[in-house]
Amino acid sequence: MAGLNLRKPGVAGSFYAEDSNSLKIQIENCFLHSIGPGKIPIPNLKKKNTIVGLISPHAGYMYSGPVAANGFYNIAIDGKPDTIIVLGPNHRGFGEDISIMTEGSWQTPLGELEIDGEIAEKILKNSKIIKNDKKAHQYEHSIEVQLPFIQYIFGKNIKFIPICMTRQDIDTDIEIAQSISASIINKNILIIASSDFTHYESQEYAENTDNQAIEAILEFNPTKLYELIYHQNLTMCGPGPITVMLIVCEALSAKKVELLQYATSGDVSGMVDQVVGYASIIIKK
Repeated sequence: MAGLNLRKPGVAGSFYAEDSNSLKIQIENCFLHSIGPGKIPIPNLKKKNTIVGLISPHAGYMYSGPVAANGFYNIAIDGKPDTIIVLGPNHRGFGEDISIMTEGSWQTPLGELEIDGEIAEKILKNSKIIKNDKKAHQYEHSIEVQLPFIQYIFGKNIKFIPICMTRQDIDTDIEIAQSISASIINKNILIIASSDFTHYESQEYAENTDNQAIEAILEFNPTKLYELIYHQNLTMCGPGPITVMLIVCEALSAKKVELLQYATSGDVSGMVDQVVGYASIIIKK
């Protein structure tokens, strides 16, 4: 697709490599990194997926790519979903509060990834607060950085749906989750919640605070997660996407949660005064 229906990459050349060969090498290096899974996955494309939820970071691949690679390694060997819904926070504040795109394709150096218009339209129809809006997605990186990993694993033989969230609170999250759940009956779906954890605190502070947040996630307790945000000033940027994902997973009878990897930017760079925390967490049936 071309013209207005093609969303061009916004952070290629900064968050990840801008040409296909360099990007493939960069992704493989994330898989092989000591913080990553340590090996390159062989995708299992013939099996239906049992992993239905993934929390994945969205910083530059230099910092968060190895942590993200743990989740995508498990996705690759688990089986192939029909469609991947990617929920991400809106860092820039452009566009509608809750924004979906229902048609077109997103481009990365690895090619184009088509939006699943059928399911996206159902989600839009089933919601009172989600709006069809391209503006919110134009420059936002939280969803975009997930796509090269998806393309590396599945190529062009998969569709996705982007949902970008400025407003993040329990009531909003529940409404979005209900609209998604009503739209994916009898579908093989993977839901990716794009989020980083603590921002720009010391390594010790980040590890302590993020461990509390991860504990709430492992307990399937988004209320506890929001209490940490409000009362302990947890600077996680994607509690909304995480909460939506958890609620949908629970509706799909998936409550087996596994922390695959946690690390900070300091673990990669060695600079531990102001770090950002990253976690890779999967939910399976």
